[in-house]
Amino acid sequence: MNVPSTQRGEPCGPILQSLWDYVRSEHEGVLLSPHLPVFCAFLTHVAFCTPFLVLDLLAGFSRRFRAWRIYAEEPLPPFRAWLKCLWKLAVQYLTVVLPVSALLQMPRCPLRLPGRSPTSWQLFVDVFACFLLFDSLFFFWHLSMHRFPWLYRNIHQQHHQHRVPFALQAQDASTSELLSLLLLARISAFLVNCHPMSEILFHILNTWLAVEDHCGYNLPWALHRLLPFLGGAPHHHTHHRRHNVNFAPYFTHWDHIFGTYSEG
Repeated sequence: MNVPSTQRGEPCGPILQSLWDYVRSEHEGVLLSPHLPVFCAFLTHVAFCTPFLVLDLLAGFSRRFRAWRIYAEEPLPPFRAWLKCLWKLAVQYLTVVLPVSALLQMPRCPLRLPGRSPTSWQLFVDVFACFLLFDSLFFFWHLSMHRFPWLYRNIHQQHHQHRVPFALQAQDASTSELLSLLLLARISAFLVNCHPMSEILFHILNTWLAVEDHCGYNLPWALHRLLPFLGGAPHHHTHHRRHNVNFAPYFTHWDHIFGTYSEG
């Protein structure tokens, strides 16, 4: 968790300050702990995936829900695939992600959270900058894993075991790839040097967007319909079917620049 040594001087909004005061008073131990944020990250991922599991179950009986699927002709992922993926993620988080995160956190402990919240503008700039940086780092790392056969076979191939992905599979990857993506997110927040509140929001939204990218549905209220510079689930599903296009996780500018963009 990045803790800036100085606060930018704009006055804090009363709502953000009240929220930050609550977080500091009730959950400061969670945020500064080397262990609990990992459990929170895992539970957040599972919580975001749960509505799509319900949607998959409903799509098995309702044409209305199935019509929202990007590939309506493809079979729905079986429930056992969800259980298998959940068990695998739980083992990875417990045996690898948890100890590695604790090691990364140790040099920065003990720390105290700043007393002032970010302004609304600072919060927006911090989070947007984190996403731009993470999207760039992810694009080049993802492109490399597809361009170099050794990286693909030993790190990335496992993520492509499902031709049509489902929500929980957003983090269904080899241990090396899972750690690399978590590290890229941490590096992005560190380089931006954002307020801890901004970093928390970035990690939460990053988890949601990753889940939405893999959910299998082109929902009417999906973020890519509201924000035209986002690729969304159709963009990423095209990558899972063709493998040689749409390497950026969220935005589309890098794929346009490198000629790897394809319509979802």
